[in-house]
Amino acid sequence: MAAPSALLVMGVSGSGKSTVGTLLASQLGWKFYDADDYHPEENRMKMGKGIPLNDQDRIPWLCNLHDILQRDVASGQHVILACSALKKVYRDILIQGKNGAPLKCDESGKEEKLAEVKLLVVHLTGSFEVISGRLLKRKGHFMSPELLQSQFDTLEPPSAPENFIQISVDKNLSEIIATIIETKMK
Repeated sequence: MAAPSALLVMGVSGSGKSTVGTLLASQLGWKFYDADDYHPEENRMKMGKGIPLNDQDRIPWLCNLHDILQRDVASGQHVILACSALKKVYRDILIQGKNGAPLKCDESGKEEKLAEVKLLVVHLTGSFEVISGRLLKRKGHFMSPELLQSQFDTLEPPSAPENFIQISVDKNLSEIIATIIETKMK
Protein backbone atom coordinates (compact mmCIF):
# COMPACT_ATOMS: atom_id res chain seq x y z
CA MET A 1 0.00 0.00 0.00
CA ALA A 2 1.18 3.53 -0.73
CA ALA A 3 2.08 5.76 2.20
CA PRO A 4 -1.06 7.06 3.89
CA SER A 5 -2.29 10.54 3.03
CA ALA A 6 -4.23 10.67 6.29
CA LEU A 7 -3.96 9.28 9.79
CA LEU A 8 -6.97 8.55 11.97
CA VAL A 9 -6.15 8.57 15.67
CA MET A 10 -9.06 6.64 17.20
CA GLY A 11 -10.17 5.23 20.53
CA VAL A 12 -12.64 5.76 23.31
CA SER A 13 -13.00 9.14 25.01
CA GLY A 14 -9.99 9.82 27.24
CA SER A 15 -7.56 7.63 25.27
CA GLY A 16 -5.48 10.65 24.23
CA LYS A 17 -6.56 11.09 20.59
CA SER A 18 -6.39 14.89 20.56
CA THR A 19 -3.08 15.05 22.44
CA VAL A 20 -1.43 12.45 20.20
CA GLY A 21 -2.94 13.93 17.02
CA THR A 22 -1.86 17.49 17.83
CA LEU A 23 1.70 16.49 18.70
CA LEU A 24 2.00 14.21 15.67
CA ALA A 25 0.70 16.90 13.30
CA SER A 26 3.18 19.37 14.76
CA GLN A 27 6.10 16.95 14.26
CA LEU A 28 5.10 15.91 10.73
CA GLY A 29 3.89 19.32 9.53
CA TRP A 30 0.48 17.84 8.70
CA LYS A 31 -2.92 19.49 9.17
CA PHE A 32 -4.80 18.44 12.34
CA TYR A 33 -8.54 18.14 12.88
CA ASP A 34 -10.27 17.19 16.11
CA ALA A 35 -13.58 15.55 15.21
CA ASP A 36 -15.12 16.83 18.45
CA ASP A 37 -14.91 20.37 17.02
CA TYR A 38 -17.34 19.32 14.26
CA HIS A 39 -20.13 17.84 16.39
CA PRO A 40 -23.39 19.73 15.94
CA GLU A 41 -24.69 21.41 19.07
CA GLU A 42 -27.45 18.78 19.48
CA ASN A 43 -24.80 16.03 19.77
CA ARG A 44 -22.81 18.02 22.33
CA MET A 45 -25.93 18.66 24.42
CA LYS A 46 -26.92 14.99 24.28
CA MET A 47 -23.46 13.80 25.39
CA GLY A 48 -23.30 16.50 28.07
CA LYS A 49 -26.51 15.04 29.55
CA GLY A 50 -24.94 11.57 29.60
CA ILE A 51 -26.97 10.27 26.62
CA PRO A 52 -24.92 8.15 24.18
CA LEU A 53 -25.06 9.14 20.51
CA ASN A 54 -26.69 6.73 18.07
CA ASP A 55 -25.87 6.11 14.40
CA GLN A 56 -28.46 8.70 13.33
CA ASP A 57 -26.53 11.29 15.37
CA ARG A 58 -23.11 10.18 14.14
CA ILE A 59 -23.52 9.53 10.40
CA PRO A 60 -24.02 13.17 9.23
CA TRP A 61 -21.07 14.18 11.44
CA LEU A 62 -18.87 11.41 9.96
CA CYS A 63 -19.91 12.37 6.40
CA ASN A 64 -18.86 15.95 7.09
CA LEU A 65 -15.49 14.70 8.38
CA HIS A 66 -15.08 12.52 5.27
CA ASP A 67 -15.70 15.55 3.07
CA ILE A 68 -13.02 17.51 4.96
CA LEU A 69 -10.50 14.66 4.61
CA GLN A 70 -11.36 14.20 0.93
CA ARG A 71 -10.98 17.91 0.18
CA ASP A 72 -7.62 18.22 1.92
CA VAL A 73 -6.16 14.98 0.54
CA ALA A 74 -7.34 15.87 -3.00
CA SER A 75 -5.45 19.18 -2.70
CA GLY A 76 -2.27 17.34 -1.66
CA GLN A 77 -2.53 18.10 2.05
CA HIS A 78 -1.60 15.37 4.56
CA VAL A 79 -4.11 15.18 7.41
CA ILE A 80 -4.44 13.81 10.93
CA LEU A 81 -7.94 13.34 12.33
CA ALA A 82 -8.61 12.60 16.01
CA CYS A 83 -11.97 10.82 16.07
CA SER A 84 -13.45 8.06 18.23
CA ALA A 85 -14.54 6.10 15.08
CA LEU A 86 -15.57 3.23 17.35
CA LYS A 87 -17.27 1.04 14.70
CA LYS A 88 -15.84 -0.28 11.44
CA VAL A 89 -18.77 1.26 9.55
CA TYR A 90 -17.77 4.69 10.95
CA ARG A 91 -14.19 4.23 9.73
CA ASP A 92 -15.54 3.09 6.34
CA ILE A 93 -17.56 6.33 6.07
CA LEU A 94 -14.45 8.37 6.87
CA ILE A 95 -12.55 6.58 4.07
CA GLN A 96 -15.23 6.09 1.41
CA GLY A 97 -18.12 8.41 2.19
CA LYS A 98 -21.63 7.30 3.11
CA ASN A 99 -22.41 5.12 0.11
CA GLY A 100 -19.00 3.53 -0.23
CA ALA A 101 -18.03 5.49 -3.35
CA PRO A 102 -17.28 9.17 -2.92
CA LEU A 103 -18.72 11.17 -5.79
CA LYS A 104 -18.07 14.72 -6.81
CA CYS A 105 -20.04 16.71 -9.38
CA ASP A 106 -18.06 18.74 -11.88
CA GLU A 107 -19.34 21.95 -13.50
CA SER A 108 -21.25 20.03 -16.20
CA GLY A 109 -23.16 18.07 -13.53
CA LYS A 110 -21.38 14.80 -14.35
CA GLU A 111 -20.47 12.74 -11.33
CA GLU A 112 -16.81 11.94 -10.99
CA LYS A 113 -15.63 9.13 -8.71
CA LEU A 114 -12.98 10.32 -6.27
CA ALA A 115 -10.14 8.18 -5.00
CA GLU A 116 -10.53 6.72 -1.52
CA VAL A 117 -8.64 8.46 1.25
CA LYS A 118 -5.55 6.34 2.02
CA LEU A 119 -5.89 6.10 5.77
CA LEU A 120 -3.71 4.60 8.49
CA VAL A 121 -5.83 3.92 11.58
CA VAL A 122 -3.97 4.43 14.87
CA HIS A 123 -6.01 2.74 17.62
CA LEU A 124 -5.10 3.96 21.10
CA THR A 125 -6.03 1.18 23.53
CA GLY A 126 -6.21 0.99 27.30
CA SER A 127 -8.11 -0.60 30.13
CA PHE A 128 -11.39 0.83 31.37
CA GLU A 129 -9.73 1.63 34.71
CA VAL A 130 -6.84 3.61 33.18
CA ILE A 131 -9.03 5.57 30.78
CA SER A 132 -11.81 6.30 33.29
CA GLY A 133 -9.13 7.64 35.65
CA ARG A 134 -7.99 10.01 32.92
CA LEU A 135 -11.56 11.14 32.18
CA LEU A 136 -12.24 11.93 35.82
CA LYS A 137 -9.26 14.34 35.80
CA ARG A 138 -10.44 16.12 32.64
CA LYS A 139 -12.21 19.44 33.14
CA GLY A 140 -14.51 21.36 30.80
CA HIS A 141 -15.14 18.64 28.18
CA PHE A 142 -18.69 18.00 26.99
CA MET A 143 -18.23 14.20 27.09
CA SER A 144 -19.71 12.86 30.31
CA PRO A 145 -17.44 10.28 32.07
CA GLU A 146 -20.56 8.12 32.57
CA LEU A 147 -20.63 7.50 28.80
CA LEU A 148 -17.29 5.68 28.82
CA GLN A 149 -18.83 2.24 29.38
CA SER A 150 -21.14 2.76 26.37
CA GLN A 151 -18.05 3.58 24.28
CA PHE A 152 -16.28 0.39 25.37
CA ASP A 153 -19.48 -1.55 24.60
CA THR A 154 -19.69 0.01 21.10
CA LEU A 155 -15.99 -0.35 20.26
CA GLU A 156 -15.15 -2.58 17.29
CA PRO A 157 -11.34 -2.62 17.26
CA PRO A 158 -9.82 -2.39 13.79
CA SER A 159 -8.92 -5.68 12.12
CA ALA A 160 -7.69 -6.92 8.74
CA PRO A 161 -8.12 -5.80 6.01
CA GLU A 162 -8.12 -2.34 7.66
CA ASN A 163 -4.74 -0.56 7.54
CA PHE A 164 -4.11 -0.08 11.28
CA ILE A 165 -1.78 -0.21 14.24
CA GLN A 166 -2.72 -0.59 17.90
CA ILE A 167 -0.80 1.28 20.58
CA SER A 168 -1.32 1.00 24.33
CA VAL A 169 -1.97 4.24 26.20
CA ASP A 170 0.27 2.82 28.93
CA LYS A 171 3.27 3.91 26.80
CA ASN A 172 4.55 7.44 27.26
CA LEU A 173 3.67 10.09 24.68
CA SER A 174 7.07 10.13 22.99
CA GLU A 175 6.98 6.32 22.56
CA ILE A 176 3.47 6.53 21.06
CA ILE A 177 4.54 9.25 18.59
CA ALA A 178 7.75 7.38 17.64
CA THR A 179 5.79 4.16 17.00
CA ILE A 180 3.31 5.96 14.75
CA ILE A 181 6.04 7.77 12.77
CA GLU A 182 8.01 4.54 12.36
CA THR A 183 4.92 2.64 11.14
CA LYS A 184 3.85 5.46 8.80
CA MET A 185 7.25 5.44 7.09
CA LYS A 186 7.06 1.72 6.20
